[in-house]
Amino acid sequence: MENTEKQLTIAVTGLNAIDSPGPGIAVIRGLRDGLNRPVRIIGLAYETLEPGIYMHEVVDKTYQIPYPAAGSENLLRRLRYIHEKENLQLIIPNFDAELHNFIKLAPTLKSMGIATFLPTQEQFDARDKINLFKFGEKHGLLVPRDKVINNISELNACEESFGYPLVVKGKFYDAVVAHTMEQAQKAFYKLVAKWGFPIIVQEFIKGTEINIAILGDGKGNAISIIPMRKLYITDKGKAWAGITLEDDALIKVARDFVEATNWKGGCELEIMRTDKNELYIMEINPRFPAWIYLTAAAGQNQPAALARMALGEAQPPYSEYEVGKIFIRYSWDHITDIKEFHQISGMGEL
Repeated sequence: MENTEKQLTIAVTGLNAIDSPGPGIAVIRGLRDGLNRPVRIIGLAYETLEPGIYMHEVVDKTYQIPYPAAGSENLLRRLRYIHEKENLQLIIPNFDAELHNFIKLAPTLKSMGIATFLPTQEQFDARDKINLFKFGEKHGLLVPRDKVINNISELNACEESFGYPLVVKGKFYDAVVAHTMEQAQKAFYKLVAKWGFPIIVQEFIKGTEINIAILGDGKGNAISIIPMRKLYITDKGKAWAGITLEDDALIKVARDFVEATNWKGGCELEIMRTDKNELYIMEINPRFPAWIYLTAAAGQNQPAALARMALGEAQPPYSEYEVGKIFIRYSWDHITDIKEFHQISGMGEL
């Protein structure tokens, strides 16, 4: 029977399906699979070689948008133009660095008829790497000790406090495990050049890394929680394969986080399980992870559930998911034409 429901037009960022992928393509797959109605996907891209731009069976049309550093006013100006062309109903941003602008613009977007489903600025700031240890202390969650530094000389104090190895982290992304002062200094310069100040230096926690994808309703309820253990990790630390787990302790940590923060939207907890079965929260990523399509495959389609809640539709919490579901990422040479590259480069849309 033909679906006669009105088409939804949803804009999605994070189309960089590369070796360190953004979540956008996985989010789109979830939306197309789980919304049971026609969906038109508008890609929002920063770079002209983001693969999703050219994947026309996945993304219907793409527009370039200004880099986050250009500020919220420039972003709003561009979104107004796109909205005039496309009549957007929902935007799902998928990069940490862009969320501040989208959170700031959320009320204005709502007045334009464009829904979002994002954490508040307070929620976003509280889980920031810079504030993570204080956040853990406040809510009774286990978090590694850290120091936030702005000068390379401060690495000496980190060495005294944590010993080696220690972890040097960029403000937004990237982490380097340093075993010597020389390695720590090299990581400091590299991450400052890429992401700016400050740098976070964290004590090293030995254990098994586990990731948890979470969808919160903004009222303290976890709509979906899916834990995953990485089976294959790239040299950039990204999961190239992973498997869903059954573990009440992991579910409890995720539920405690949502209840403590009233988290709204998708997020990912990066957990380290020690030999003593301690669960340390290493990072809290304030958006869907790149492996988010695994939640749909396991029976809890988080992107589709977020879209329904953003649009004011009822979304009861999920209660079950399939354990032992595996994802394996792979590379694929996508072929396009120079005309398309020139169009997105010159016109800013394709």
